[in-house]
Amino acid sequence: MGGFSIWHILIFAIIILLLFGGNRFSTMMGDVAKGLKSFKQGMADEDDDKARRYDEQRRREPPQLPRDQGRPQEPIDVTPRPAEPAEPAAPPPRDDETR
Repeated sequence: MGGFSIWHILIFAIIILLLFGGNRFSTMMGDVAKGLKSFKQGMADEDDDKARRYDEQRRREPPQLPRDQGRPQEPIDVTPRPAEPAEPAAPPPRDDETR
């Protein structure tokens, strides 16, 4: 009693087909498919336009120089260094030394 059964859906589909007819219904579904296709194509065109404008802007503008352009840049040293040994911890004081 709660939801639609398969019979309800089947009767509803038959009524829709009778109202709109088989040819008109398929035409509407074709129009929906064309609309979705043109929407996806429009979204892709917009992305292409953005990428094209970005590329053109990068070609027109000169590359940005670093702020410290006066001094030459030095390469960064990335060689691993051996770990420095930790200093030994001081032994705890003895009871007779603290008194």
